This record gives sequence, C-alpha cells and structure tokens, in this order.
Amino acid sequence: MAFENLIIIMKKFKIHIVDDHSLFREGLRFLLQNSKYISEIKEAANGRQFLDQVTNFMPDVVLMDIDMPKINGIEATKEAIKQFPELKIIALSMYSDEMFYTEMIEAGAVGFLLKNSQFDDVQTAILEAYNNRNFFSPEILSSIVAGLNRKSEPLKNEKLTKRELEVLLNICQGLSNQEISEQLFISKRTVDKHRENIMLKTNCKNTAELVVYAIKEGYFEI
Repeated sequence: MAFENLIIIMKKFKIHIVDDHSLFREGLRFLLQNSKYISEIKEAANGRQFLDQVTNFMPDVVLMDIDMPKINGIEATKEAIKQFPELKIIALSMYSDEMFYTEMIEAGAVGFLLKNSQFDDVQTAILEAYNNRNFFSPEILSSIVAGLNRKSEPLKNEKLTKRELEVLLNICQGLSNQEISEQLFISKRTVDKHRENIMLKTNCKNTAELVVYAIKEGYFEI
C-alpha cells in the first residue's frame, strides 16, 4: 500500500526508536520528527534501556533493531509484549540478521523493515502498524520462506476449508476481523472462530506467522 494512499489519521502518536547505532537513530529521528502524525520520539540504545523507558513513555509504535548488546531485540520484544500485548513493534534488520526473523515473529513483531528501505516505506510501515496491520519488506519475507523451506521438519498442514482460505487471504491483505466480516458478509464472531481454527491448523501464533505460512504454501504472493 503506497504511503500517499493511506487513510489520514487524526491522532498524533509516539514512536520509540531502539538501535545501538546512534547515527542510525539520529538520522531516523531527523526524518520522522517533522511528520504531522508523530507527537514525540524517544530513543534507546539497547533492549535494556528500552524496557526501562517503555512503561513511562508508552509508545504507540516501536522500531526495534534485532542485534543489540545487553538485551537484543528478540528478548526485548518478548518482554515488552508480555507486559503490553497491544504494543506495535516493527523489527529493523539487515540481511545478516536473517536467522533472527522467525524468532521476532514468534516474539510478537507486527512488521519487518530493512534498514536500507526508502523513507516512504518506513512511514508506511509505521502507519500500518498503528492501524493494526502488518508490514513486511518483500525481501525479508522471501528470506523467511526460503529458510522455512530448508528446514527438515515441515509445518503442520491440515487442509483449510474454502472459507478459511478466504479468511486467510484477507488476513494477509491486512484486514481486521471486523473488516473481514464485512467483506465476506459473515459475523465477526464467525471470523474470530475461523481465525482460531486457521491458527490451530497451521501452528501459527500470530498474524505475522500466518502471512509467512500463506506465502510458503502458495496461497499468497508478495
């Protein structure tokens, strides 16, 4: 979804940038500080500092580096999500961190962004996360799927029903359960149940894992 096509949000929100490279943090802060939808930006140099700050700052969206000293992005994400399940965390990484992607998904990250992404992609990822949708750099998703394909133990793959596939595809397109119910003309409770069944059949724990599963199984293309 192009940045300029996103629905304009009315409420300004707070961003937390967590990265051990000060030049990267400061550069990203400089680019974001004049954005009309951001009210405040805070920086942390590692996962420990972020966890010390998060309770008082309470960010709406977190940009989280993966490979950091003291406490890395995976452990910091796990702990933060445990305390604040609604927190929106976007993983930041370079290709050298490919081995950590699936762990960030399991930790609760709602998106993945390459550090060399265009600034429009950064803005889009932030707004998508804030609006309860996922954002994945296609290159990262391709790496995740390639990694899954190399594993000897396959994913549990019970056959999904036609309706479950419809729900899954809508999930991959970033729709909420309420939006899916309106799209498919069924109740939200029914969508909730379908989503629960899909998670059980696919052994997925969250939306990010569902997207990866759908791509790996050929149900959805990036």
